[in-house]
Amino acid sequence: MVFLELFYTFFIIGLFGFGGGYGMLSLIQTQTVVQHHWLSSAEFTNIVAISQMTPGPIGINAATYCGYVAVQNAGMGTPLAVLGSVVATLALVLPSFILMVLISKMFMKYMDTKPVQSIFAGLRPAVVGLLAAAALLLMTTDNFGSPSHSPWQFGVSLFLFVATFVGTKFLHIHPIRMMGYAAIAGLLLLYE
Repeated sequence: MVFLELFYTFFIIGLFGFGGGYGMLSLIQTQTVVQHHWLSSAEFTNIVAISQMTPGPIGINAATYCGYVAVQNAGMGTPLAVLGSVVATLALVLPSFILMVLISKMFMKYMDTKPVQSIFAGLRPAVVGLLAAAALLLMTTDNFGSPSHSPWQFGVSLFLFVATFVGTKFLHIHPIRMMGYAAIAGLLLLYE
């Protein structure tokens, strides 16, 4: 029974959880702590902390952990708790998957029409602008240092920035390989 409730609860959260993972957290807390009493408030706080520390979207990480703890707290063993994680995670992702398949199907059907082409012509520069804005937001003293406070770190950061740009754009070195090179350079140069 707990598996059906987990599936239904996280499917509804996935369907109506607009605003990304952080927007889903209040829905997840309301459903798992207040309504179903699967978790305590302290356990949910731990979920948020762990979900932020682990790679991946916070909403999916939280659903995975909630499914595990909910089944564990229901007195079932670890193998069933793992199944609870799988059920909660799939239920959260399923609405987005279904919507994307439907949108993709419609897109494939209408992609050659003039209105759809016009929409994407307008979206392409906007996406590039959003990526540029995100890059500029990351160019802070925390990431680059500053010439006045830490000239060595600033110089090394600037060099690594330019080297990575040239390496990926003009020399066609894979970005993951460039990240590895930058990590090694950081270890060898050891910032102050």
